[in-house]
Amino acid sequence: QVQLVESGGDLVQAGGSLRLSCAASGSIFSINAMGWYRQAPGKQREMVAAITSGGTTNYGNSVKGRFTISGDNAKKMVYLQMNSLKPEDTAVYYCNANSARRVYWGQGTQVTVSS
Repeated sequence: QVQLVESGGDLVQAGGSLRLSCAASGSIFSINAMGWYRQAPGKQREMVAAITSGGTTNYGNSVKGRFTISGDNAKKMVYLQMNSLKPEDTAVYYCNANSARRVYWGQGTQVTVSS
């Protein structure tokens, strides 16, 4: 089992920045990729960014050039630096971890961007 705990969500004005953190605990040796998803009210959950244990990153089209994912592979921490935030970035952001057998989710952290 893997447990994920997110932190860093907040209310911020458009154009501002936030940094989200996610700490994994438990069977972290099984994790081969981590990432961030988000879900806005009335919308489907979408991939924001992901990073593999080898450091390969991938971003959703709507955040490319504004968000940066990074991680500490040994500690199984993952971070999401969010710059130039827009009101449409408002959502609950979920940390995600993948092993060979399972997908794990955190409880989510709220990010609200005011115009």
